[in-house]
Parts: sequence; C-alpha cells; structure tokens
Amino acid sequence: MAEGKTDQVICEACGCELEREDRIEEDGKVFCEDCYIASHHKIKACNPWAVRSKKLFREEAGLEGTDGLTDLQKEIYEFIVSKGGVKHEEIAKKFGISPQETENQFALLRHCELAKGQKRSDGVYLVPFDS
Repeated sequence: MAEGKTDQVICEACGCELEREDRIEEDGKVFCEDCYIASHHKIKACNPWAVRSKKLFREEAGLEGTDGLTDLQKEIYEFIVSKGGVKHEEIAKKFGISPQETENQFALLRHCELAKGQKRSDGVYLVPFDS
C-alpha cells in the first residue's frame, strides 16, 4: 500500500489520492471505489447460457440485428463491420473506452451473435459473427 505524508493513500490502479476511510482493500492492494467496481464488472464473452438467454429474449422481443443495442454498441458493431475486423485496442482508442469496457461491450455483441473473435496471424480480431 502506497502511503503519503498525510492520512491519505494512493489507488494502485489509477493513482488517485484517497482518504483512508474512502479506500477499498483487496488482497493487500488499495483501490478507489471506481477502480474496484471496474475490476469486478467483467462480462464473459464465451458463455453459452448468456448467448442462449439473449437469443431467446431477442426473439421474444422481436429484436433483430442491432435492434435493442445501445448507441455505443451499434457504433462499435458498425466499426467492426466497416473494417472487416478490428483489434480490441482499436476499439478502445476510437471510442475512448477502457480495455475492460471494450471487453464488456464485445461480450454483449457476442451474446447477441453479432460479433466474434477470430485469430489472425498478427493477433485476435473482432469480426462480424457471420464471417
């Protein structure tokens, strides 16, 4: 745990200063509330039950394609389609989101069977599901 001269500590993820009473400790590390929540909010892309549930929900709701997606999800999907595949880092940079948020958004697109991962010679790309 990094400590300053005062009664403050530093978040190990983002480096912000925290009052002792505002810190969250886990496994000997100190985090601010935002970093702690972000680190625990991971959506798994490869989850057959999530895919099945999302598919049934979308069918019952009459949703097709990008219907029902957030604006960000639609923009990410359109970016993937327009490029024929992109790396996670490209999405994070283009949309100004964290790598974790990129993973979460991809996972939701994967559950809707709109995007999938594809291994290529220079890394893993996110591509349209039907390619």
